[in-house]
Amino acid sequence: MGRLKITAAALLSVAILSSGATNAGAAYRVDTSAAGSVAALLTDPRADPPGANVPCTLTPERPRPVVLVPGTTETMAFNFHALAPYLANEGFCVYALNYGWRSGFPAMGDVRRSAAELQAFVDDVRARTGAGQVDLVGHSQGGGLMPRYYIKNLGGDRAVHRLVGIAPSNTGTTFSGFLNLFNLIPGGEALLRAWTPAGQQQKVGSAFLRELNAGDPTPGDVRYDVLVTLYDQVITPYTRSYIDGASAWVLQRGCALDLSEHLTISSSPRAMTQVANLLDGGARRLPCRVHLPFAGS
Repeated sequence: MGRLKITAAALLSVAILSSGATNAGAAYRVDTSAAGSVAALLTDPRADPPGANVPCTLTPERPRPVVLVPGTTETMAFNFHALAPYLANEGFCVYALNYGWRSGFPAMGDVRRSAAELQAFVDDVRARTGAGQVDLVGHSQGGGLMPRYYIKNLGGDRAVHRLVGIAPSNTGTTFSGFLNLFNLIPGGEALLRAWTPAGQQQKVGSAFLRELNAGDPTPGDVRYDVLVTLYDQVITPYTRSYIDGASAWVLQRGCALDLSEHLTISSSPRAMTQVANLLDGGARRLPCRVHLPFAGS
């Protein structure tokens, strides 16, 4: 019982301390708490996040649609329950997708096939909005190797103006050492590939990553941005998000209060504000407030 009370209190504190909560007159409620992401997942994991995939009109100030791309095992409802409505409230045309379903889980399939799904989705968004290009904002796999494969190999360099990667998987990860365990199992790589091709492809030293990062890792006229957190427990070490040719921004630089890790960085008010500034060249003041890691919620 005591544990349940502590958890409930922690969830309430997250909602109070880290909620971007509704601004008066805003079209969509922005809930930046971890509880909000879980609620979005449990309600309907395949649903559109608030503010996304709603017909809208581009403007001279917002000439490109923003396509949100979730990470491995994450749905758009879970990943962007806060970022989608925040960007919509800021006047952006927001779209989002799920992709790479395998054994009932999203973004687990082969990255090449997922990139083809992203290509088809972007083409559809461009056709519906009349936009020549889109901006991609992705988390983890969705901000790293998957859209980069699309840009490099499937003509995305012509369709994408900017790729903003939030804690992106660019040069591989050990997943806090978990993926290294497969090295100790006979046939471990094959087992990992059978379970989640995308997981195997994101493993440090994978053939997929060596091929993707050979030559120019940031090709074309696309602008590449990387947002990281010092407390990333999935992309480990967090510096593996960095890639030559991309600008880099550290969440905690100038704000030690933000304790966001891999799962909560995409709903950090500070990170979301930085994303908006990158997308439209704005100068919004970056908030500095307590934003807790998912496990602390």
